[in-house]
Formats: sequence, structure tokens, C-alpha cells
Amino acid sequence: MAISSDPVGTGLVASLARPGGNVTGNSTISPELSGKRLELLMEAVPGLSRLAFLWNPDVRGAVLDYNQTEGAARSLGLQLQSAEVVRAEDFDRAFSAVTKQRAQALIVPGPNPVAFANRDRIASFAQTNRLPSMYGQREFVGAGGVMSYGFSAPDMHRGAATYVDRILKGTKPADLPVEQPTKFEFIVNLKAAKQIGLTIPQSVLYRADKVIK
Repeated sequence: MAISSDPVGTGLVASLARPGGNVTGNSTISPELSGKRLELLMEAVPGLSRLAFLWNPDVRGAVLDYNQTEGAARSLGLQLQSAEVVRAEDFDRAFSAVTKQRAQALIVPGPNPVAFANRDRIASFAQTNRLPSMYGQREFVGAGGVMSYGFSAPDMHRGAATYVDRILKGTKPADLPVEQPTKFEFIVNLKAAKQIGLTIPQSVLYRADKVIK
């Protein structure tokens, strides 16, 4: 696994320390990051109460991510609105639901191959509708999203390549613990924020690893 949301919760491995089978690799611990993304979004958007969660229930581990985010939203007093996208044809319906429910912000977790392939389209929708957006991968910010908080994909893939090398040299996958990311990135696209009339507080900018101006 180069990137996996929750390999234990989805039953891919017995445990992170002892996978116990023929599968090992990296875990993004995406569900555990849900609360952090919501807190950053709330700090950047004062008065936030309703936000849309654009996700793909067919992605293994996505349900765990959604449940974790829903619980975190509830504890923060936020109303989370589900917008499901399984294939590219679902975007129009999902976008319509987001606007009809009057969401004040948009959150898109990762990894999600369908969303990733359509990140320009998602970022454009958020910009057109002046929706502050938070993503699980920095590539969405490069496409015009406002913020992202999550793992470093290059680091994850380098780690996966190391495991491939060890397995090809004879190490059993069951003996290789699933690794979790040690580096997390908080990226802010100040240009995108200004385009939707959002002023990012200095307290948020100070915590960013990178600010796109």
C-alpha cells in the first residue's frame, strides 16, 4: 500500500505493528486528521456553522473518515452535509445539493481518486460559489483550493518504494509494520482566498507550512 486511509479499520491488516498477512505499506491516518481540518477551517471562517463533505463512499476507508468527521463536527457545533461522488457523472448532482443546502464551506478528504482527477473542477465550483474549501491533499490547493492539511504524498510514495525493495529482497510483508506519516503539511492559497472575499487571519497564516500568494 502506497497510500491507505485506515488499513486496520478496513480489515486489510491485523494491526499496524504486525500486519500478519501479505499486505503492508503506508497508512495516511486520514480519519484522525478530520478534527484538525475542521478546527483550521473554523478558525479561518468565523461564524461557520454548515459545511459540505464531498466524498466517495466506494473508497475503502472513506466511511470511517466520514464518521470521524461527522463526530468531530458535532462536537464543534457544526452541521455536516454529505455530498457523495462515486463517478465523474455525479458531480453536477453533488454540487447542486451543496448549493441547495446552503453550505458555507467545503471539505474534501483524501485519498479519493475520483475527486483527485477532478480537482480543477471542484476548486472551480468552490471559487464560483465563494465557498472556503479545505482538502486532504495539497494538489487541490495548487488547482485553486483555499487550504489543505494532510500527509506528504511524495514522502509516502518514497516510503512505499523502500518497502518494495525490501520485499523483493526477501522480507515478508507480515514482518514489515505499516508505517504512518511523520510529516503533515498545512498549505494556504492566499490568492484563492482573496478571490472569494475571504480574509485568512494571521493566526492561521502563521501556522501554515506554505502560503501561496
